[in-house]
Amino acid sequence: MRADRQDLRRQLAALAAEQSGHFTAAQAVSVGYSHQAQKFHADRGNWLRVDRGLFRLPQWPVGAHDDLVRWSLWSRGRAIVSHETALAVHELGDVNPAVIHLTVPPNFRSRPPSGIRLHRGELPDSDIWLFEGFRITTPLRTLLDIAAGTLDLDQLVDAIKQACERTPAMRDALMSRSEDLGPSAALRIERALRLGGLL
Repeated sequence: MRADRQDLRRQLAALAAEQSGHFTAAQAVSVGYSHQAQKFHADRGNWLRVDRGLFRLPQWPVGAHDDLVRWSLWSRGRAIVSHETALAVHELGDVNPAVIHLTVPPNFRSRPPSGIRLHRGELPDSDIWLFEGFRITTPLRTLLDIAAGTLDLDQLVDAIKQACERTPAMRDALMSRSEDLGPSAALRIERALRLGGLL
């Protein structure tokens, strides 16, 4: 019995390790913890209750992006951190978004709570990174999404300049993919590159 409990703890810890110490009630059930056992562990302080159906291992260090792990789990792993939120995580430019931006599949049905903005679309795997327990758009895809949006042009220039300083191939990648997002986004990227002295 003791060995079984230790095995359960190991399985849960391995799962939580991939999600910055977080896990859902459904994931705990899949490992072997009944709802009664979950209540026991939460009441005893073995698990921290983050939200309804969402827990965190107390020994796990608090991360800078725990909120994004939480929303990834809320979406059952279907949401991808994107747009201005991804720009902030990548530390490109100087944005401080008032809401969390997530890209979800077109058939995603859950209604977002206040403070969450959903963008609908299918992203190829090449546009997604796994980052500290959640999925996020790559810097290139993030800049393309931002260019297609309404972010101030000066902020777009700053973000693109920083990205190109880190990754010299970024300029050519932006130019080659900008046409995929339509003429407006392509024009904004071209203007940003010119204003940033990159063309």
